[in-house]
Amino acid sequence: MDQLYQNLADAVLLLHSLIVVFVVAALLLTIVGGYRQWLWVRNWWFRVVHLVAIAVVVVQSWAGLLCPLTTLEMWLRGEAGGVPYDGGFIQYWLQRFLYYDAPEWVFVVVYTVFGLLVIITWGLFPPQKKSGAVRQDR
Repeated sequence: MDQLYQNLADAVLLLHSLIVVFVVAALLLTIVGGYRQWLWVRNWWFRVVHLVAIAVVVVQSWAGLLCPLTTLEMWLRGEAGGVPYDGGFIQYWLQRFLYYDAPEWVFVVVYTVFGLLVIITWGLFPPQKKSGAVRQDR
């Protein structure tokens, strides 16, 4: 049973990492794509999902709450017998990618600035419900 919990914890860590990559990459792609006039970066649903994802992070940081995925992963690792973070290669590097030490205020500021950048991109490159409705200003 411990191995099942360990595997589930690893899956949560992977999911968490993919969400982080999505949030960061989506902003970068929106900025680059906005300037290069890639129509897909103005997709309404893509942008709404991105905005909601970073909004959740910002609200959690301001409220001083731990991410539910982190909480779930830690609980699963505890159920697996408190296995420390020295597992497999992928787990090891995903762990280093996601978790780092800094004062809490640093995270609040970083997440808030990132969230503001996402909002700014809504003004610079507004999403469109229909990809054919995008203006081609030059």
